[in-house]
Amino acid sequence: MNWIILIIAGLFEVGFATCLGKAKETTGSTSTFWMAGFFVSLSISMLLLYKATQTLPIGTAYAVWTGVGAVGTVIVGILFFKEPAEFWRLFFLTTLIASIIGLKFVSH
Repeated sequence: MNWIILIIAGLFEVGFATCLGKAKETTGSTSTFWMAGFFVSLSISMLLLYKATQTLPIGTAYAVWTGVGAVGTVIVGILFFKEPAEFWRLFFLTTLIASIIGLKFVSH
């Protein structure tokens, strides 16, 4: 169950990074809305990370959390922020995903 909580925490990390990117692109009350989303997502992500580390090793949990967040944020960047989807970028994204899966399998 804590692995699921950890993955959800990583998805909220994607959420706060996305909100930060959108806040940068906007002004006024729209920017304030995105910043509020940033703080809500950040708080939920940290709370879930804390919850997951109650039974998972901190090093593994933190690496998986940041990995899920990094992979998700790159995908969001490609899909919504028109960031490049070059071969080497996708190659290393794939190796990151493989590393996250590997950490899950070797952790107790």
